[in-house]
Amino acid sequence: MKREIKFRAYSSHNHKMYPVSNIEWDIDGRIWVTADDGKNGIELIDEEAHLMPYTGLHDKNGRKIYEGDIVSFGSVWNNGDNEDIDEEFHIGVVEYDPHDAVYNVNCEESGEHRFLFTEVVNYDGFGVIGNIFENPELLEGKQ
Repeated sequence: MKREIKFRAYSSHNHKMYPVSNIEWDIDGRIWVTADDGKNGIELIDEEAHLMPYTGLHDKNGRKIYEGDIVSFGSVWNNGDNEDIDEEFHIGVVEYDPHDAVYNVNCEESGEHRFLFTEVVNYDGFGVIGNIFENPELLEGKQ
């Protein structure tokens, strides 16, 4: 199975998200990112370019999911009585966990916990609603 490897980058200088066409490192270890601005392309250097890898998965609308995306989803819990079903809605950030080599959805900012990414893609209404650079307010409103 061939995995699509791609990145996008948020420019802290331009305050925009760009698809990435090339990544290079110079002799000093600085990262040089060539991004597609829809014209001639632009170069982003080191701290200016916040790289986000593509997870290889899509949300319910077919949108590609990148690390740093903010997702929402619902989960239904049965409390023992067939008529007593609670539905919870969650908002969290897609993050890579290097210890377990998996993606998680981190809902800790809203007082919840982390969910395995492979589980939440099957939850009700799973979808990308923003990202941590352009929509940080989405994480603040969840209580």
